Amino acid sequence: MIRLAAAAFAASLIAAPALAEPVAYTVDKSHSTIFFSVNHLGFSTIHGHFAKYDADIVLDEEDLANSKANVTIDVSSLDTFWDERTEHLLTADFLDVAQFPTATFVSKSFKKIDENTVAVTGDLTLHGITKEVVVDFEITKIGDNPMTNVPSIGLVGTTTLTRSDFGVGGYAPAVADEVPLRIDMELNQAK
Repeated sequence: MIRLAAAAFAASLIAAPALAEPVAYTVDKSHSTIFFSVNHLGFSTIHGHFAKYDADIVLDEEDLANSKANVTIDVSSLDTFWDERTEHLLTADFLDVAQFPTATFVSKSFKKIDENTVAVTGDLTLHGITKEVVVDFEITKIGDNPMTNVPSIGLVGTTTLTRSDFGVGGYAPAVADEVPLRIDMELNQAK
């Protein structure tokens, strides 16, 4: 059922009625997370997330190319579930939050990959360095939110970042240079 709804939505992104207009969505932050994992010396995997962020998202069902996503992350909201490690990662040894307090993602293109997946290419700026990245978003559910009766979309975005590309490659390769990033998002149509 979810797959059928997701497939119908994905198809509508490509072949919507001519009267379709771009629609703005807000992120339900109480049901969304931006998190990552890093392998530590091959012994364990450390997880973390960013608690504070803002996102402006517009989806154009008639012409997917007109869709856009702009995300700003408060880097100081990093939490790796171990205070000393988190504090160290925020210093000049790594993220240098005093000099680079935010990270941003600005979309450049949206492209349908298959019935349930849209690839969003954009510029990620982290630690003062901008690189193009591609985030693949799987559409998990489409429909009216039963709690609010607002049209909603569930998405899971995945990509892998190379820390050293952004100047935060300390201790690599012992601590993995490649960092899987996952974005679970619940979007609600803006009123």
